[in-house]
Amino acid sequence: MYPILKNLHHTQTGNFFLIAGPCVIEDEKTPFLIAEQLVALTEKLCIPYAFKASYRKANRSSINSFTGIGDLAALDILKAIRARYNIPVVTDIHSEQDAAMAAPYVDVLQIPAFLCRQTSLLEAAAKTGRCVNVKKGQFLSPEAMTHAVEKLTHFGNTNVMLTERGTTFGYQDLVVDFRGIPIMQKNRVPIIVDITHSLQRPNQTSGVTGGNPEMIETIGRAAVAVGCDGIFMETHPNPAVAKSDGANMLRLDMAEDLLNTLLRIHRAATAN
Repeated sequence: MYPILKNLHHTQTGNFFLIAGPCVIEDEKTPFLIAEQLVALTEKLCIPYAFKASYRKANRSSINSFTGIGDLAALDILKAIRARYNIPVVTDIHSEQDAAMAAPYVDVLQIPAFLCRQTSLLEAAAKTGRCVNVKKGQFLSPEAMTHAVEKLTHFGNTNVMLTERGTTFGYQDLVVDFRGIPIMQKNRVPIIVDITHSLQRPNQTSGVTGGNPEMIETIGRAAVAVGCDGIFMETHPNPAVAKSDGANMLRLDMAEDLLNTLLRIHRAATAN
């Protein structure tokens, strides 16, 4: 069993696990609303679940983009969600100092795709003892992610996951190469597919990243059919008013239908 799965509910079912939540802690109420609904849904469907939200957004196109409500205030909310619902929580880090600050509040430290080659950041994350989820750089091949795993294990951490989130395709689009799932699984770590960020349309002239959310189910279906270990997605009750990445989020009330569809595919793909 992968180490992180020991901390997730219902691992005995053999279902893929889910990492989901809002892009960022944007206020005091919305994260709890999302967590409560997703906990109830994943318990109903027997899907292992971890809540994800960034406590601060650092990689923003525009100087005017929302970055957060304050680091400690947001981390306290993550800690409270972790305690109230007894679930693992995931957040991004962007520097060595972030790793030390965030680790006491969360179970999984996530390395953003643009930073996946930063050795000092991977070292700092590894040495916290937390599970580390590394998003594959949009500029890297799946084979290249072996080096991220090797760095983390070199620094003493074997509780590692990798996430596919698309590859740069021209200047303003991403494409998912599903061959990357079995390739990265050769590292003997869980492989997650981010079915929302992989539909981003970056580098828009407006300074706000675009998206293609109508394709979320398509990417999810393919990822589960190919055999990913987990699904990552960002969701919000009203993506149109979300303060970060609303253009590629799943509307929260659509999560149940999507997960039911993905479970049916998973069962068919893994049937003996």
